[in-house]
Amino acid sequence: MAQLIKNQTVTVDGWKTLEIAANEAAETIALPSGDVIFPLPVWQVRKAEIISTHKRIGLLLQPGDCIKDIAADLDYFIVIAVNFPKFVDGRGYSIASLLRQRYQFEGELRAVGDVLHDQLFFMARVGFDSYALKDGKNVTHALKAGFSPFSDSYQNATNQPLPYFRRRAA
Repeated sequence: MAQLIKNQTVTVDGWKTLEIAANEAAETIALPSGDVIFPLPVWQVRKAEIISTHKRIGLLLQPGDCIKDIAADLDYFIVIAVNFPKFVDGRGYSIASLLRQRYQFEGELRAVGDVLHDQLFFMARVGFDSYALKDGKNVTHALKAGFSPFSDSYQNATNQPLPYFRRRAA
């Protein structure tokens, strides 16, 4: 089970992620109760049913998913989880940046999948505020080293809208 860091604190994850097996279809898969993170294909085909049966809804996005497809639905989601299937796949950073900056998503933005401590600083810069560390990783080390590998950043980002030269001049 992945260890969850939320707002730079280790926490218990109260959300279940619905997984679609190879022999299941989004149209017919059983919907669990409670706080559930639904994969995008399930959300797309069963949106009305999910809205009517769940008070708190989460969404799981894959690197190739198009944000425009869900832009009108963002108010329904308490949490959006973005999957990093491999350490070297950086498309999740772009998804997070778009959700925060262009689409103004203010809910929890969670990095899941192959999430390692050396990515946390950069993930926070694009707008992630929770991280499900890859199994077997040291959460204490991640908290200590993951968010502060640099004392400051020159560039602006989602979590620091002013570049260094503007902050210095103020």
